[in-house]
Amino acid sequence: MVISSLPPPVRAASAWYGPEMAASDAWVRPFSPAEIGEIDAAVDAAIATGRRLIDVRQADFPLPTLAARLLEIRREVLEGRGFVLLRGLPVEHWPRERTAMAYWGLGAHLGAARSQNAQGHLLGHVRDMGLSTDDPRVRIYQTRERQNFHTDSCDIVGLLCLKTARRGGLSAIVSSMTIYNEMRRRVPDLLRLLFDPLATDRRGEVPAGQQPYYMMPVFHWHLGYLSAVYTRPYINSAQRNFPDAPRLSARHVEVLDLFDTLANDPALNLTMSFQPGDIQFLHNHTMLHDRTAYEDSPDPAEKRHLLRLWLAAPDARPLPEAYAAWYGSIEIGNRGGITVPGSVPQAPIDPDASMAM
Repeated sequence: MVISSLPPPVRAASAWYGPEMAASDAWVRPFSPAEIGEIDAAVDAAIATGRRLIDVRQADFPLPTLAARLLEIRREVLEGRGFVLLRGLPVEHWPRERTAMAYWGLGAHLGAARSQNAQGHLLGHVRDMGLSTDDPRVRIYQTRERQNFHTDSCDIVGLLCLKTARRGGLSAIVSSMTIYNEMRRRVPDLLRLLFDPLATDRRGEVPAGQQPYYMMPVFHWHLGYLSAVYTRPYINSAQRNFPDAPRLSARHVEVLDLFDTLANDPALNLTMSFQPGDIQFLHNHTMLHDRTAYEDSPDPAEKRHLLRLWLAAPDARPLPEAYAAWYGSIEIGNRGGITVPGSVPQAPIDPDASMAM
């Protein structure tokens, strides 16, 4: 994409600064006892259908009053601040299967689940699997390493906390819209380079007929929407692993370094500590998310553990054709995720199922 003039600054609620968010709890939405009761009843209704978890749809998970609130939350995520934290799902009192169904059903009110890896996992487990990103097939969520600010292949990212780490493992988010505004103000000529396609490593999860890396600009301007796609470690690994990948220029490295510096600036980002039962939903096109490195409990049953959803929202923004390289499609409501030959849609309840590479 050739940019002759930069898109305008983003003047929207999605362009926020971390300290102002930290000073408010407007983005924290506790479940009421009545709403927990609705969720509990909806889980029973979904189980009564006899369907597998991955076949349960919004209509199978009735929420007489909470459904309207979830619609408002989806609008806030897609059109407003860009994130929300729902608090108080009783994960410590429910068996894992019941918790998974509750989370899946809530997610179904926000969008359609997408595959998160080559195994076709629609319900992902974010847990240390004893792996390292030194292995080119390993993605960072399978380790206890710091994740770095990044985006995923979906409209909405959801994380449900089951267990916290003994130390570390904090969630951090930052507005990619604010990063854009700051770079536009400070270094507009350098910022233009982030509209250039850059090679990004697929980490061995290669769709049929595709290369092991894809070409993607960090920023896209399409039909009046500014959107961002970013995973710096995988941009770097594409340079190391694929000699045929277009090389980054010194100025590309400079602008990527500045992007990272801004994302890591406490004046821009927001850090939060999850509690068991917290659900974070965020807009992937305007937010980046991160996780600090962590140390787990030696007890396997007490290891940090999150459940993850990648969702395609039915009322999401239009995306440019370039996104098809990473999202598979740009069709609203049916885009995003990782699909490779041999993958089978599934939702493993046992985190050890995620060990399959």
